[in-house]
Amino acid sequence: MKKFRHGIAIAAITLLLSLSGCDRDNNHPGYDYFPDMAYSQTFETNSVNPNFIDGKTMREPVKGTISRDFMAYPYQKTDEDRLLAGKTLKNPLEIDPKNLDRGKKVYQSYCIQCHGDLGDGKGFLFTSGKYPFPPASLVNDKMKAAPDGDIYHVITVGFGIMGAHGSQIRPEDRWKTILYIRKELQKK
Repeated sequence: MKKFRHGIAIAAITLLLSLSGCDRDNNHPGYDYFPDMAYSQTFETNSVNPNFIDGKTMREPVKGTISRDFMAYPYQKTDEDRLLAGKTLKNPLEIDPKNLDRGKKVYQSYCIQCHGDLGDGKGFLFTSGKYPFPPASLVNDKMKAAPDGDIYHVITVGFGIMGAHGSQIRPEDRWKTILYIRKELQKK
């Protein structure tokens, strides 16, 4: 009998000790071993940060560094360089269903809002009145006659009021988008 009571006492103590680490809320399971690691003091991207002299949380890259997949683009946003790019840059990709499909996806992600479903410059941003300037039509005779390198240059560095998309769209995807524009939109 003594052994039985002794076993019950040990079981009760063990149960109480195991429950003492629990909290009433299931989202907070108890004590933290390293609370400063579990609950770090983070700063939102564009919030003020007292840890830096300039007070910015979002840091500039170290001068002279480039990303691993960076490919230098030799042309600037000038009319002369646009003509030069049009003459020298050639689309290295073949027309195949895989490239056209990827070009369509990139077009739908980056271009359709301004240039529209049909590439006629009647995208939602213009037709809704949110953007007052009409985007260029990609299906007119002028664009059909433009070399691929010219379109690639405009996607990369921008033209007129169109912003540069070189930092957002990979070089290979730019060429695939041009294939999609040529073989799908301009053929309709």
